[in-house]
Amino acid sequence: MNDFKTSPAINAATLPGDYKPVRRLVTGEDAEGRSYFVFDGPAPNCVVDPGVPKAQVIWATGEAAAKGDDPAPAGQRFGFHSPGGSVFRIAEFPPDAQADREGLARFLDQEGVGDNNQPRHFWFHKTRTLDYAMCLEGEIVALLDKEERVMRPGDVLVQRATNHSWSNRSDKPCRMAFILIGLADGENP
Repeated sequence: MNDFKTSPAINAATLPGDYKPVRRLVTGEDAEGRSYFVFDGPAPNCVVDPGVPKAQVIWATGEAAAKGDDPAPAGQRFGFHSPGGSVFRIAEFPPDAQADREGLARFLDQEGVGDNNQPRHFWFHKTRTLDYAMCLEGEIVALLDKEERVMRPGDVLVQRATNHSWSNRSDKPCRMAFILIGLADGENP
């Protein structure tokens, strides 16, 4: 692994004032096989698009990973998952009352994952991924077709390629960590 010191950093001036960048630490080995930190700083990949929760991709493997030393550099676009690999993402969900529902619907349609069968919540989607979802800050409701559960900091959900949604019914943002693993056709999660 080469030195990440040349990776472009995110521009904190372009981030919304209430967004807390994620500190990313990356390890590597030197020529003698001894471990060291090759990167310690704000994760350079940050998405602040209208209608989509603010997010930073921390690391990626597989087809969606950028070529070169840093698989998640500034400006690299990621879909929901990476075929043949994984995506590690930190996302911040605004309260439902502040969500851009039209922008989110466009995003889900563009990604080809939106639920178009009159779902009970605007965030319903389904991907061919095995997802590990961890609540870091705030509170969110994990919705399925038939049930729902409240998640608080420290709670973990294993999402096995099912139709699901995220509902932030509070008045504060909720920060979540996701590890999304792309599944091959026919593979059971």
